[in-house]
Amino acid sequence: MTDAEAESKKRFLVLHDYGMGGVWWWVHARSAREVLETFAEVEVIDSPQAVDQAEGWDLAEVDIDSPTMPGGLNDLRAKRDAQRALPGFGAFADRAVLHLRRRWDGDDGVDPATYLMEIGSDGRRLRQVEQADDGTAIKSDPNDWPFNPPVVDLFDPELVEMEISQDEFEEAWLRAKREHAR
Repeated sequence: MTDAEAESKKRFLVLHDYGMGGVWWWVHARSAREVLETFAEVEVIDSPQAVDQAEGWDLAEVDIDSPTMPGGLNDLRAKRDAQRALPGFGAFADRAVLHLRRRWDGDDGVDPATYLMEIGSDGRRLRQVEQADDGTAIKSDPNDWPFNPPVVDLFDPELVEMEISQDEFEEAWLRAKREHAR
């Protein structure tokens, strides 16, 4: 890497959040967008408070152009490389809001259901309607969830087949009930 290339890079705090925890790295890259285009299922943390706090952690520090990455990050780069060649890659990367339908087949002891989700630009749920196979529909929002990690990677080409219209989501939201009173 030339001195000019090194100077054009900044250090970004990167997180792979898997719900009940996460893996963190410092990644030197030209932009936050470059980080997101290079690694699947990560987010760039830009909160000054979080960045300051992470300064005291013993995190792996890598250059985005390095041929080898620390544990976990290499797999996320390989996944992104495979996605990049597929139609629909990055189709929703610049969306402020996205509406999706995702089927859950009952793994992990959770009953099968279809989830209609309103997703923000960071891949986190804004609102959700859970449609059970018996016809009941329960709506929820961030106030109902103890954790709200990113649930989708907006560069993932598989999302294209899951997209629904805002109208379809809103109709389901209006019909759904709250599971419990707040």
